[in-house]
Amino acid sequence: MKRRRGVAYWLGRAWLGAFGWRVEGEAPAVRKAVVVAAPHTSAWDWPFTLATAAVLGVEMRWVGKHTLFENPLMGRFMRWTGGLPVDRAKTKDMVTKVADLLRAHDDLFLIVAPEGTRRRADRWKTGFYYMARAADVPVVLGYLDYAKKTSGLGTLFYPTGDLHKDMRQIRAFYKDVTGKHPERTSEVSVGMEPALRPGLFGQTPRWGTA
Repeated sequence: MKRRRGVAYWLGRAWLGAFGWRVEGEAPAVRKAVVVAAPHTSAWDWPFTLATAAVLGVEMRWVGKHTLFENPLMGRFMRWTGGLPVDRAKTKDMVTKVADLLRAHDDLFLIVAPEGTRRRADRWKTGFYYMARAADVPVVLGYLDYAKKTSGLGTLFYPTGDLHKDMRQIRAFYKDVTGKHPERTSEVSVGMEPALRPGLFGQTPRWGTA
């Protein structure tokens, strides 16, 4: 998908170039998606992700606790970086809340870090998967490879409903991707969560590349 190059593109390219990085591939030809950000091992992941998105011409958004946006200056900065406030106290189901956000927007690339922490964890959180499944949007596997100094948006897929089968594909994708602190990289695993029933959201399996 060809996108117009503006100031953000050149700023992102300058940032990445200053560190010797390059962006691989192009933005996916879809208007909405849940973007996985992995591996997440450092605070440096944030500026590199924003710069990568700018070069690809993709406006990334992220969900944060609404109290982070209450301060006028901080709230403005949070929104400028793509933040969307969500009041978690008013919803018992964050997956449903985020799925509603995805449905309500015509163009929305929502970035999620499934590890949920920069420390090593023994499994991923599965919210990203069920958000995409509920909203009937694809998951796009984003990456920052500090060993190769490359970043981009890779495999695109629609969740099949078989969580463990899809996670095997995700695990294979990230197998050779190195985070800034490899020792903090979490296991690409989700434990023993049951797979969704086939056809629960009327979605057929589709895999491809962005």
